[in-house]
Amino acid sequence: MTDSHKQLVAELTSRWPEHRVAPSLSRISALMELLGEPQRAVPVIQVAGTNGKGSTCIMIDALLRAAGLRVGRFASPHLSDARERIVIDGEPISEERFDEVWREIQPFVAMVDEQKLDGVDMTFFEVITGMAYAAFADAPVDVAVVEVGLGGRWDATSVADPQVAVVCPVALDHTHILGSTIQEVAAEKAGIIKTGATAVLAGQDTAAAQVLLARAVDVGAKVRAEGPDFGLLSRQVAVGGQLMRIDTAGGPVADVFLPLHGEHMARNAALAVAAVEAFLGGQALNPDIITEGLDAVEAPARLELVRRSPAFVVDTAHNPHAARATIDALKESFAFMPTVGVVAMMQDKDSREVLRIFAEEMDYVVITRTANSPRARSVDDLAAEAEEVWPRERVQRAQSMSDALELAAMLADTAGTHSGILVAGSVIAAGEARDLLKAMPAEEDEL
Repeated sequence: MTDSHKQLVAELTSRWPEHRVAPSLSRISALMELLGEPQRAVPVIQVAGTNGKGSTCIMIDALLRAAGLRVGRFASPHLSDARERIVIDGEPISEERFDEVWREIQPFVAMVDEQKLDGVDMTFFEVITGMAYAAFADAPVDVAVVEVGLGGRWDATSVADPQVAVVCPVALDHTHILGSTIQEVAAEKAGIIKTGATAVLAGQDTAAAQVLLARAVDVGAKVRAEGPDFGLLSRQVAVGGQLMRIDTAGGPVADVFLPLHGEHMARNAALAVAAVEAFLGGQALNPDIITEGLDAVEAPARLELVRRSPAFVVDTAHNPHAARATIDALKESFAFMPTVGVVAMMQDKDSREVLRIFAEEMDYVVITRTANSPRARSVDDLAAEAEEVWPRERVQRAQSMSDALELAAMLADTAGTHSGILVAGSVIAAGEARDLLKAMPAEEDEL
């Protein structure tokens, strides 16, 4: 990473951060108007939901490219580099192009800042969303797959009117912003369903489903729902992933390999296929395209085996719904036991319930924090909660991620030859751990 790119990213991230929400579309709308409405230059598939948005977007992207389309994908948040958020042809845009897009729109961002709409300068997320829409229009791409940052109704990505609105499973998260009930959270997510769109809905809690369907009726959107219209028919664990049989617009498609683990990922794959078929006007995807597209999926930090001996698996699970899916998939797909956990979390998460779920399979836990976020929960506070779940002697503290990984490796070595380490609790922590583990020399087996 060049010094000039680092400086530019630092300039961008110094803006109002993502965890401080300024709920309004006024600033992003003003920027889009100044840029000539690039969000309307290409059709959009927008993806909301509590968990599974990122992996579902990755799968939609892969399927569309297998079908011969040029795809832009906007992801949120990033693991290591802000460039990961703007993906074209399956690859993050280059540092040079990232910097160029920022310089092109910077004067217009300054014009919006001067207006002080709602008393706030443009936020980091709003600016990078604007950069993505500009980059996709300039490329140009055939379709943009856009992951919602937070909520949906007033998320900056919602400045576009999607042709297809995908809603992954809705659960309680960000309750201080989105609401304390499933109905309130679902109402925020439902905001991406707009007139003329097709809503593609994952299986939902009944309360969430009622809200989403009511929104579709209100705006006259078509609906394709998991269960009656598409879904996962069966699956079995395979080496490096799983084999699936899914129900599609053209009927059942069998022997589809997905190089990801867990039932939740298999259901996300069925959702992705349904989203692409909705984008194609309800036309059934050729089974060969489904097989080719899903076989090529790469989803970093989604139960990713990053190192061996001892085994390090990295995951982005950061709320109870995701933690449950991760632990179930871990038990199913990875043979190592007992498990050592490395856990770092943010201050606004339901850490007690996440720790309780992790404790089902983690015999030991190393509590740490990420160095890359002011939202990070302190080690002592999180460790105190962990000691309510694990015996005190099984809870260890480490003030940095590098120290935590080293300590976890020692604990796994002590526990036995079939032990492994799961790093989870935060997207940012997963990214930091992944970078550290990947940076180890290839010939090294241990920390």
